[in-house]
Amino acid sequence: MFEQCLYFNTTSLARKLEREWTLAFKSFGLTPSQAFLLRVILEKPGSYQNALAKEMNITKPTASRGLDGLEKLGLIERLPSADDAREIEVHPTKKAKAIKDGLNAASGEVTKKFKKLLGANEFLDVVGKLRGISEVL
Repeated sequence: MFEQCLYFNTTSLARKLEREWTLAFKSFGLTPSQAFLLRVILEKPGSYQNALAKEMNITKPTASRGLDGLEKLGLIERLPSADDAREIEVHPTKKAKAIKDGLNAASGEVTKKFKKLLGANEFLDVVGKLRGISEVL
C-alpha cells in the first residue's frame, strides 16, 4: 500500500534502526541520540552548542535537552566561551573520554552488521542517497 511513500518507508526504517542502535549503546546507559551527540563532542571538544545542533541536524532546544542529559550523567561540561561571551562551549569529561573507544566500537559493530546484511557497496550507496535527500529537503 505504501510502497512509494517516502514518509512511511523512512519512518519504518528509522524504527528498526532505533532498536539496533538502542541495543548497541545500552551498556553505556545512553540512548542512540545521546551516544551520537557525545561522539561528536568527543571528536570536537569545545564546540558551541549551536554548532552541535547543526552538526546533528537537530534544533537548538533538542540539542539543549540532549546536552542536559549528558551533563546529568557526568559526561560533559558546559563552559563559557573565551572568544564569544554569548556562546557556551561543550567539553567531554574524563568519564566520557574513558568510554570513547567503546562507543566507537559499538557503533562500528552495528555498521559492520548492516554492511554484511546489505553488502558494503549497497550500504554506502544507501547512506549516501539518504544524506543527499536530507540535504535537498
